[in-house]
Amino acid sequence: MSALRESLGFLTSRLRQVGIFVALILIVLLFQVLTGGILLEPQNVTNLVVQNSYILILAIGMVMVIIAGHIDLSVGSVAGFIGAVAGVMIVHWGWPWWAAIPACLLVGALVGAWQGYWIAYVGIPAFIVTLAGMLIFRGLTLITLKNQQITPFPAELRALGGGFLPDITGGTSVLEWLTVILGVGATVALLVQAVKERRLRQKFDLENEPMAWFATKTTFIALLMLIVTFLLASYRGTPIVLIVLAVLVIVYTALMNNSVFGRHTYAIGGNLHAAELSGIKTKAVTFRLFVNMGVLAALAGLVFTARLNSAQPAGGTGFELDSIAAAFIGGAAVQGGIGTVAGAMIGGLIMGVLNNGMSILGLGTDYQQLIKGLVLLLAVAFDIFNKNRSGRGGESIMGKWFKLKTAPPAEAENTTPPASQPASDGAGARQPVAAKHL
Repeated sequence: MSALRESLGFLTSRLRQVGIFVALILIVLLFQVLTGGILLEPQNVTNLVVQNSYILILAIGMVMVIIAGHIDLSVGSVAGFIGAVAGVMIVHWGWPWWAAIPACLLVGALVGAWQGYWIAYVGIPAFIVTLAGMLIFRGLTLITLKNQQITPFPAELRALGGGFLPDITGGTSVLEWLTVILGVGATVALLVQAVKERRLRQKFDLENEPMAWFATKTTFIALLMLIVTFLLASYRGTPIVLIVLAVLVIVYTALMNNSVFGRHTYAIGGNLHAAELSGIKTKAVTFRLFVNMGVLAALAGLVFTARLNSAQPAGGTGFELDSIAAAFIGGAAVQGGIGTVAGAMIGGLIMGVLNNGMSILGLGTDYQQLIKGLVLLLAVAFDIFNKNRSGRGGESIMGKWFKLKTAPPAEAENTTPPASQPASDGAGARQPVAAKHL
């Protein structure tokens, strides 16, 4: 019973991180019931991954920008512009697809460098620079395409947006076994990594999750991964874009958690002036963040264009709103300094499930926009509520109850005043205590 209370108390203190995951599960279950089981059919799960892949790619870069205390309103226009550039290169100029892809990523990096220069070194707020970029690159998209779509693209490029890994059984098996092998391997790797990290934290006597919660969470995530593996293997296997997305998540999670660049990004968002005083090259970090955002926007544009097999004048419209919403719903703080790549992925999946589920139910665009706007507002309000509560030193009633129930018995009262309190002199006056410097 004490282990259960300890776990529940831990969850109460981690509402920001746990809440979004629980919200995703509840939304999936809700639409599974409302759609009569259509939501989790193998074909629809595959469509859900493919249709939201470019938003998830953008969300990775967007959450990094938001963590640093900035915003990027131009990513949708940049994605559309890169799609137009790819169309001109491949269809009009006859470039091979394998040369056009790195060239488009390079163009995206140049776009990010252009915007990053104005933000980092000139000092113009990111909101203004990227708002201007949204208009500039939307205009360049129309100029590049001459207000007409470009199609078709080669099959190799189309595979990036809608292709699948080859079926090693030749289509003779009920399940696609390459997907099964990859899914089981990923699940085992996740379990090994989770246990390894827990033991490492124990070794260095760092704060750790209660064992009951760790076992429950890890088992649940493993089962969820196996279920998704089975659903994908029951249809056509693993989408190629899912492999791309998985590699990006692994690389950027490691970058943000284990690299100097990631630590500097969090430091800049937490307190810019303190980061500058500590010697962090804040301008260089900001510049690199926007170069990275440009590259990811270019990749998202390529995936979107490949999926549609067409470079369109309206390509990328609204992508910036969905990616920003994914980052904030996934737990990124409005003020910066807080957020994770995994959280942004969960936020993006919440947006994707909402879009997919409401489309299956036949809700119009008007109601879809209304519901998504309310979800975003509630997510940000929840974030601000948590920040204000922690700022006041507050704690929820449930959290206090669990802490009270799990606290060890009070020791005998010590007559010596705590070190954190000033001692009294003979007249009852407080003596000053020297400040401690961290």
